[in-house]
Amino acid sequence: MTLQASGLAIAKGHSKLFTDVGFELAPGQALRVQGNNGSGKTSLLRVLCGLAQPLRGEVRWQGRRIDHQRARYQQLLGYLGHAQGLKAELTALESVRFGALVAGRACSQGQALAALQGLGLLSRAHLPVRALSMGQRRRVLLARLTVPPTPALLVLDEPFTALDQASAQAVGRWLEAQVGQGAIVIYTTHQGEGLEVARHQTLDLGRHLGQGPGRAAAQAPVESATPETA
Repeated sequence: MTLQASGLAIAKGHSKLFTDVGFELAPGQALRVQGNNGSGKTSLLRVLCGLAQPLRGEVRWQGRRIDHQRARYQQLLGYLGHAQGLKAELTALESVRFGALVAGRACSQGQALAALQGLGLLSRAHLPVRALSMGQRRRVLLARLTVPPTPALLVLDEPFTALDQASAQAVGRWLEAQVGQGAIVIYTTHQGEGLEVARHQTLDLGRHLGQGPGRAAAQAPVESATPETA
């Protein structure tokens, strides 16, 4: 179940964000996407999820373009974006159950409570979302993804934002466990540390603007990237 991106170019308005970016990920691998604000991190993740189209290039899942298998691809995908996507009047418990059902995963009350407990929100389960802090709302969104079965592909835009240290560590451990069990994880973060997994790649979009082909570097420090060769 490989995810392949090749020759990706993305523009915003009349500005080209980056060109010729590519990578390949297999089960049990993680990719950290980094770059300055405005470098195209969020735009890239939206393209990888099939929520936006690239200027050039393509994304393939198991050798087939994702726009040729949208329904199947979406069933395998767990996406966390910047937008909260929570209804203020729903409780944290209802939000987890509703989000899982929208993603096509049945979710019992017990499973939803277990997901909230895993992220330290059990005591907030019956509070409406409007009564939660920004960090707690972020954890509700993450809890949706922990409801089994876990998606085979997790695409996360700043998953550690607004989390305290303990919560960030808990999320990191959960993501590392998913990679260890064969999931593919793609994430952006402004935090200093990335996931500690054996098979890790880093993609620095800041190095690919107007510089020709770029490819993610496997087992590399976060500041490095390897150019794609012909």
